[in-house]
Amino acid sequence: MRLVVHVDGGARGNPGPAAAAAVVSTPQGEVVERAHELLGVATNNLAEYRALLLGLRRARALGATEVDVVNDSELVARQLTGAYRVKHADLKPLHAEALRALGDFERWSVRSVPRAENAQADALVNEALDAAG
Repeated sequence: MRLVVHVDGGARGNPGPAAAAAVVSTPQGEVVERAHELLGVATNNLAEYRALLLGLRRARALGATEVDVVNDSELVARQLTGAYRVKHADLKPLHAEALRALGDFERWSVRSVPRAENAQADALVNEALDAAG
């Protein structure tokens, strides 16, 4: 089963209060799950990786064997495909964990889109941060 996983992470202040969100849908666009988690104080990039991991966990729990990850972080997308090296020490373990999680799927892809094309996940991050105060 193939699922599309829109993910977004954000920090207010960078670093600052942060959250991760994932919106999982069918390839036809039917949303099957929305999830978010508060991360405490983190950077935007760390929050983006945590959002990816959240989305992959939810997709796996729903029975996905293939995932198409959509995010608005060019850095994360390019690090996962190997186009960019991971230089920041705090991101290296998250990058390794993400590659392991992606390896659990028969097929995966990741692409970066403008924030407007990732609006549901972006809104969910902001809802989580707003609710946290």
